[in-house]
Amino acid sequence: MAQKLKRLNARKVATLSKPGRHADGGGLYLSISSNGGRRWVFLYRRNGHLREMGLGSARIVLLAAARESADEIRRQLAAGLDPLTERHKKAVSLSFDECAENYIAANRSGWRSAKHASQWKATLGTYASPVIGKLPVDEIDVRHVTKILEPLWATTTETASRLRGRIEMVLDWAKVRGYRTGENPARWRGHLSQLLPKPSKVQRVKHHSALPYNDIAAFIGKLRERQGMASLALEFTILTAVRTGEVLGAKWSELDIPGKVWTISAHRMKAGVEHRVALSAQALDVLQRATERRDRASDYVFPGEKPGYSLANMAMLSVLRRMKRGDITVHGFRSTFRDWAAEATNFPPQVVEMALAHTIENKAEAAYRRGDLLAKRHALMSAWALYCFTDRSNKVVPLTKIEATG
Repeated sequence: MAQKLKRLNARKVATLSKPGRHADGGGLYLSISSNGGRRWVFLYRRNGHLREMGLGSARIVLLAAARESADEIRRQLAAGLDPLTERHKKAVSLSFDECAENYIAANRSGWRSAKHASQWKATLGTYASPVIGKLPVDEIDVRHVTKILEPLWATTTETASRLRGRIEMVLDWAKVRGYRTGENPARWRGHLSQLLPKPSKVQRVKHHSALPYNDIAAFIGKLRERQGMASLALEFTILTAVRTGEVLGAKWSELDIPGKVWTISAHRMKAGVEHRVALSAQALDVLQRATERRDRASDYVFPGEKPGYSLANMAMLSVLRRMKRGDITVHGFRSTFRDWAAEATNFPPQVVEMALAHTIENKAEAAYRRGDLLAKRHALMSAWALYCFTDRSNKVVPLTKIEATG
């Protein structure tokens, strides 16, 4: 074997540019990628399978040092040891939970809000942690991932799909950091796609369950019988037709009570654009009731039990469950509002879409639309609030269309 070793020299290492593996002999290779990346690898067989062990960047690790590492690997192979296993024993092993915590910390600053980090923690903590949380991240394989996903895939497909993506990103982070090697067992394309049906095939209906607008007044009546900050937040969400996260993150400093306007900053909006919400008299009444319970130590309009934090992400959904309304969702009230505006009023569609803070898909229309139609939206939201508080228990009374004003 001696004559097959040391095929490369320092000049060749510096000048070789052809993509592929260039042998130095005895299992040591200079690997050059198609984009010019250069690294040292050692190839060996274990139980009939070819394994690759990275030895570092060729721009940092010199030829002599790579050969020393290769000599050590050959000694381990001669002793019947698996070099990759030995490396893992020496490395600091992190659990999946630790890797997830590190991933969230590394990406927190790039996320739109603190709620995003909370959602990551909640999803992984609820579903992944009980199965793989304490496992060393390099031991996680497809059996573990499918054990997590299969019970959810057919019943809560959207949650399961989001969970799979988050597990994949944590495991990718661990691989880049050197805590695991090999394929990502949570990867979808060409991998889990062969084991699980497409989400679109399992759950075709993706719309949030919405309350028919004819039932909104009766619902509001029952909601007002309940006590608690979460019930107030849900009423405010319905009256403003905004998203859950925008209400939970609402702060007193964002509110102009005399002007009847709530301004949500761009970084808290889904579209990344500042949004002004027209407040009806009924919405202002909710704020007045919230003021009576205001936590002076917090700027949140709807504070949670933990000092300095807003209500939990599931707080309003929990109210619906306690009301035995598992058939609808909080987000679905935006659809209720939109259906009412389209079917029971003459307000222009662009005013309704502006109230919902929907992105204008038509670029030409977006370029010419300078204002945010706030005056017209005040009329719209006042009409919506009036409808929400008008008793329609008498089914004989016909629905009269509300004319747009302003």
